[in-house]
Amino acid sequence: MADDLTPSESALLIVLMAEAREISNPELQGRYQITLTGESRRRLNEAGYVRSEKVGRSFVHQLDDKGWDRMHQALNFDSPRAKALGAALSALHDNLRERVLGRGAYHRFSEMFSHTSEVQDDPEARIREAYKSLAPRPGAWVKHTDVRRKLSDVPSDALDEAFSMLSRANDVEMMPESNQKTLSAEDRRYAVRVGGQDTHLMAIGTR
Repeated sequence: MADDLTPSESALLIVLMAEAREISNPELQGRYQITLTGESRRRLNEAGYVRSEKVGRSFVHQLDDKGWDRMHQALNFDSPRAKALGAALSALHDNLRERVLGRGAYHRFSEMFSHTSEVQDDPEARIREAYKSLAPRPGAWVKHTDVRRKLSDVPSDALDEAFSMLSRANDVEMMPESNQKTLSAEDRRYAVRVGGQDTHLMAIGTR
């Protein structure tokens, strides 16, 4: 099955597996100097290995169910221009499959990397700290989107749940953006449903 992937596509799957979350092209570029675009994105999407979605001006990517399954098979790192790097990635991937998973601590890569990417502290506390770093004073309005950008290491579903829980806290208020025309696709994506309406702003320390 290694022949269905190019070396660069195999390397991208390794990165997405290690991240175990949604990650945007700008963040991929900033952290790893790579992006998933063009023919490679189309191929990986059509194969069901990667789920990509346009958010604002950029695509965000996440390893899909078939992608997690694919990681349990051999990958293609055979690059004549980077033989040492290809050999290193092959050795790493083979040892992960044969030694780590084979010892029984984890049965799937999805278990292993989802576990290592879990937030070690309380996501709600992380949101409060991010808000505090952004707000000029307690009770000031801050976009949900800006808070989430500060917490790119936290899984998206964990943040969704934490925002929902915080919406019920006595010292937290959430409200919609009054000028809906100013909302970006990302703002709408990360809206928090409160009282039957989508909210885009939060204030902490209001009481």
